[in-house]
Amino acid sequence: MDDSNQTSPDRFILLGLSNVPYLQVICFLMFLVMYIITLSGNLLLIIVVRISPKLHSPMYFFLSNLSIIDISFSSSIVPILLINTLSINKSISLLGCAVQMYFSLALGAAECIILAVMAYDRFAAICKPLYYNNIMNKKLCFCLAAGSWSVGFINSIIHVALTFQLPFCRSHHVNHIFCEVPPFLRLSCKDTRLNEIAVYISAGIIVICSFLLTLISYVHIISSILKIRYSQGRFKAFSTCASHLNVVTLYYGTIMFMYLQPRSSYSQETDIVVSILYTAVTPMLNPFIYSVRNKDVKDTIINHLSRR
Repeated sequence: MDDSNQTSPDRFILLGLSNVPYLQVICFLMFLVMYIITLSGNLLLIIVVRISPKLHSPMYFFLSNLSIIDISFSSSIVPILLINTLSINKSISLLGCAVQMYFSLALGAAECIILAVMAYDRFAAICKPLYYNNIMNKKLCFCLAAGSWSVGFINSIIHVALTFQLPFCRSHHVNHIFCEVPPFLRLSCKDTRLNEIAVYISAGIIVICSFLLTLISYVHIISSILKIRYSQGRFKAFSTCASHLNVVTLYYGTIMFMYLQPRSSYSQETDIVVSILYTAVTPMLNPFIYSVRNKDVKDTIINHLSRR
């Protein structure tokens, strides 16, 4: 019997990664390991920042927010992906799909803005060191973090509402690993230009603006670093930004590719690979990128372990 006949109109079938049994087991184990590392790495980073008074600064406050976003982002997608990978019934309810889409969109947008805020924090620290504590005061830090989360969740409401008011008459088989906007637009037999315009506007305002703010901050940062006379001073200043630059490059690159590519260049395999990068790989790598290159974080972990 056809899967589509077994699925009610208010359910979707996530086709996932593979139908080959041994590949399903490999994919399951791979994503399970990545998810455990994501949870462990980000939780460890949050705890380290919490227990060390030396790390109670704006940079680590925003880094803790980034870790919370990464845990939540990965948790909104990977557990369902793990279940679907080995399950015979790969269907998901309309409500479940809408909830997953809502949180993944909201947390993805919040991460973009938090990364831009972290770039501004580095700009203030390196370019305005004498005024840093006044600029990045507790009130501003809280407002920037709260604003990042708020913009993400408000933006997500618009896209989920626009997506699920469409009639999905072509198919209820989603050629993707989770409920995301672009694959759903391809399932509708209605004109989706309004949805596509909304995606481009949203990407322009949130992703592009966040990226430009990050870029402008780093133009000023690099300019200030080049003015430092001693090479040791230049290296020390740049090392505080290197981790953030790596995360920004990986995250923005994959997000822009997914949401700003024209429909004519669509490739299912490429979309799935890109989605895996920013939903599973990036949240897993972020805490290690920041901790491995950060002496304060490493010293706190080593000191705490030695006391134990």
